[in-house]
Parts: sequence; C-alpha cells; structure tokens
Amino acid sequence: MPELAVPTVAAVPSHAREWLALLLTPGLGPTRARRIVEFFGGIEAVFRASLTELEATGMMAASAQSLGTGKSLELAEEELARAAAAGVHLISLDDPAYPSQLRQIYDPPLVIYVRGNVAALSQPGIAVVGTRHPTPYGTGMAERLACDLAVRGLVIFSGLARGVDTAAHRGTVQAKGKTVAVFGTGVDVVYPKENSRLADQILGCGGALISEFPLQTFAAPQNFPIRNRIISGISLGVLVVEAAEYSGTRITARCALEQNRDVYAVPGNVTNKNSWGPNTLIRQGAKLVATWEDVWDELPADVRLALTPSPGNESQQAKSASLFADDPDLPPHEKKIMALLKADEATHIDAIVERLERDLSSSEIFAALFELELAGKVRQLPGKNFVKSF
Repeated sequence: MPELAVPTVAAVPSHAREWLALLLTPGLGPTRARRIVEFFGGIEAVFRASLTELEATGMMAASAQSLGTGKSLELAEEELARAAAAGVHLISLDDPAYPSQLRQIYDPPLVIYVRGNVAALSQPGIAVVGTRHPTPYGTGMAERLACDLAVRGLVIFSGLARGVDTAAHRGTVQAKGKTVAVFGTGVDVVYPKENSRLADQILGCGGALISEFPLQTFAAPQNFPIRNRIISGISLGVLVVEAAEYSGTRITARCALEQNRDVYAVPGNVTNKNSWGPNTLIRQGAKLVATWEDVWDELPADVRLALTPSPGNESQQAKSASLFADDPDLPPHEKKIMALLKADEATHIDAIVERLERDLSSSEIFAALFELELAGKVRQLPGKNFVKSF
C-alpha cells in the first residue's frame, strides 16, 4: 500500500484549526462545544464573537477568556505544527473524511487524530472488546473471530489494551486484514508499551491508530471509559468476549445500545467471573456468537454484498466455520497431543508427559509440541502450560 503523505498545516481542512481550538479550550467538552457552534450559527462565528457574547452562552469564564483572547487558536496552531511533524492526520467534525457512523452518535469527538490509513475509519467493521485478564478460551476466541471476520473484509475496531483487545488486533494482523486501535492516550503514546510492535504491525497492514486526545496525553484512568464510546460508535456492532461484572467492557456495551448498534457476545463458562458480562448480555438479548457466521448473518445485506474476502485466504475460510474440526493430516504423535489438550484450559507439560508416557517418550512429546506450535495449532503459555489454538 502506498504511504500516505505527511500532512502539513496548510493541508489541514479549513475549519480543523477552529474545531481543534474548541477541543483545547479549558472547560469545554464535545457536547458543549457543539452547542456553542449551533448557538452562533457556525464554527467561524464563534471566533468572531466578543467576550461578552461568549460569556452570555453560560460557558465558564476561563473558556470564554481562552476563546475571546485568541489563546485557544494559539494552542491549536501549536498542536497542528506538532501533528504535522509527527505525521499525524487531523480530521475535524466537518471534514468529509470524518466517519459517518461516528458522526451519528450523541457526542462525537470534535477532532480525530489519525496515524495510518484514514480510509479504514469509514469502512464497515465490528468492535471486539473484553477483559484485560482473559482465560485461554477468551484469548483464543477473540483472536479466532477477529481473524475470520477480517478475512472477509470487515475492519476490526478495538482499544489495544492488554487481553482481549490485543488478541483481536493480533488475529486481524494474522489475517492481513485492517484493524483500527482507539487510544485512551495521545495517538503518539502507545499504551501499554509492550504493544508498540503490534501498533507498528497494525499500520503495516493498512490499519490505523486513532484518538480524540491531544498529542502527548498520558494514560490517565478516566480517559479510557471516555474513548469507549468511539469504539462502539465507529462500528456496526460490538462483540464482547469475556468481561467481569464491573469492567470497562460494560461501558462499551452500554454505549453500543445507546447508539443503536448491534451487540454480540461469546458465551462462557458460568462458573468463571469473566463470563458474567457476555452471558448477561445474551440473557438481555445480545446475539450469541460461536463462529464468524453468527456475526456475518446479522450484517445489513448491502454491507455483506460490498465486502470482498481477501485474496489467497480461501483455504482459511473453508476451515474456519467449525470450532471442533480435527485435522486428519496430522502425524500420529501430534494427534495424541491434540486429543489431550483443551482450548479453554491450560495443561502443564508435566501432565502431558505423565498422561502420554505409555505411548510416547519425552523427546517425542517435546518434538510434537514444537511442530504444533510452529503450525499455530498449539500455544504455549507462561510456566510451560499449553492450550489448543482455536
């Protein structure tokens, strides 16, 4: 894919500076800023208004002072220069490139900072979200479903957090599909840091990293619930894979319902606390999801027709429909190990050796596990624990 041109301040849409100035004005949020624009009849009129007229809207004195004295515009100019130097695109609310799905929500961000492929934001996609502490089952399902949906042309939206988010992005990258990570920090601050390589892979596959927060914004806890409305709002629907009773995923699911988005959930073991979220959502009417078809069948007909599967992935599509299919071509040693391992429960290497000691030597078990790992059929977890991949 050809590289996107690095934006310059002159290339920024005409009103991006003004929208950015509103974003950087102390005491103004997206909703209040839009109401002020509506009150004055346009974004340009806000910056022509006198201090008295600004104060008459009922905004905080600090906000009126920042706008009336031109301080907000100065901050915007400085931010635009930083964005240009960092190769970051800015899309304001009145920009044609602003995602139409996101513009429909109650409180869309005034400005979106974008690193990567701007067009990916407006393509049909599904959000995949869940706990930061998933079970092997949750990790496997998130990765598998994201991979299968991405192969069929859907963009996968998530938050780059540890756990389910990371698995969803990773599954999409494996499918060479497009995925968009919505940051709760500045778009130049990758959080958590261990996902820096994954962020680079997202960009390399034609995806994007986006945020509504100014550059260099650090990982403040209150920012992450705020960004969740973007993850749901930019998507056609939200797929929940494992979430405890009190978690940020509940906020995303609630936002999806308020935004009239579809909600999907992967059922889980009722004795696991991480299953509370998806199982409760299913009880409340969310679509139960076991394979990619459960999501695909709910998509609007025009979206399904428009999506074209990635070339070269026909074999993957053919085998992804079932979670339980066995591979008849596996060597006998590997078949024995695959029959022993589970996808939702880790098995320690000592237990594998003990259970198979009558049939296989330790060296044969280690060799077979190594081959299965290389083939992506088995994953090794910390502590020499192994699980079957989905």
